[in-house]
Amino acid sequence: MLNFDYYCQTKIVMGPGRSKEVPGLLKEMTEPGATVMVVSDPGVKKAGIVKPVLDSLEDAGYRVVDFDQVSPNPRDTECLMGAEVFQKEEASAVLAIGGGSPIDTAKAVALLGPNGGRPEDYVEGRRAYTNAAPILCIPTTAGTGSEVTRSSVITLADSHRKITLKHAMLRPITAVLDPELTLTVPKDVTAATGVDALVHAIEGYSCKVTNPVSQAMGARAMEVIVEHLPQVFEHGADLQARAKMQEGSLLAGLCFGSADVAAVHCLAEALGSLYDTPHGVANAIFLPHVMEFNAQENVPLHAEMARLMKMAEDNDPDEEAVEKFVRKIDAFTKQLDIPLLSEIPSVQEEDFERMAELAERNNSTPSNARTITKEDYLQILTTAFQSPIL
Repeated sequence: MLNFDYYCQTKIVMGPGRSKEVPGLLKEMTEPGATVMVVSDPGVKKAGIVKPVLDSLEDAGYRVVDFDQVSPNPRDTECLMGAEVFQKEEASAVLAIGGGSPIDTAKAVALLGPNGGRPEDYVEGRRAYTNAAPILCIPTTAGTGSEVTRSSVITLADSHRKITLKHAMLRPITAVLDPELTLTVPKDVTAATGVDALVHAIEGYSCKVTNPVSQAMGARAMEVIVEHLPQVFEHGADLQARAKMQEGSLLAGLCFGSADVAAVHCLAEALGSLYDTPHGVANAIFLPHVMEFNAQENVPLHAEMARLMKMAEDNDPDEEAVEKFVRKIDAFTKQLDIPLLSEIPSVQEEDFERMAELAERNNSTPSNARTITKEDYLQILTTAFQSPIL
């Protein structure tokens, strides 16, 4: 008998120009005049997105603490630095502006700042998730969906292992999605973050811990992203298409946020932890190979996804639909100029053993649609490196 839980406590505010409402929205989370810690990164600040928000907060009477020491794959050391700033400045709320890295860092700061400890203390059960500061997120990419999830992915600097803080209290109180803020996103980042969102939808829809609500969100997200990502890749100034991609990313976040990701993410996080490969690029590299592996166990499910994304016809036999799916999902990423694994700088086959080990240890490995082992991961890595899908 079906048995599942679904959560979404985040207030979602969406539309062009709505980032101007942030000072008023913060009043629902903290007192006027309170100290708000703003977490961003150098790229978002350089794009000119952060300063108008900071100015509006100060004009509204908030004391603002600006923190931008965030890497593309955020480190535990950066989260600890941010937590120290939170404590020193006696902040009462955290505002994230940026893509997945600032948002994940902000979540970790909101947890570690009031409670202390290190990220792995919470993952390994040495500390209880409690008393997190309220979080407001302004995503500036259409990709991670982190603005509505309970997860924060952090890289341990010493071991290169990625861990995931995961708890309902890490869901932001409010998410403000303003597509105008995504108009300056570079072409390569648009592609990578868009594919990341697509993988969230695919894995949230098909993983072992999916549920009917997640699947409903994922089905719509897949349709929207496949239709609009090529458009925003070629025509970044198309505000309507940018808004649709934010919609797709949001729905994908709601899809996997109460289900899970799976083996594509496990491999992508292993690659990113060793080489700092952009997360969406890593997801795109492994997506067709993992789909080919998973489909062997559940052909109807993968045929169903192929039809949802219009990569197969409704009357195609399931086996034919899956074959089309694997080829077309690979072609879809290639049209976005996603490189092959062999084209990623510094990637060496001698590292594959370590990557397979990291992937297997990932907490999402048990959620994969098909049971997968370290040896399977190693085979997928080798195939992706030596034998790209044609």
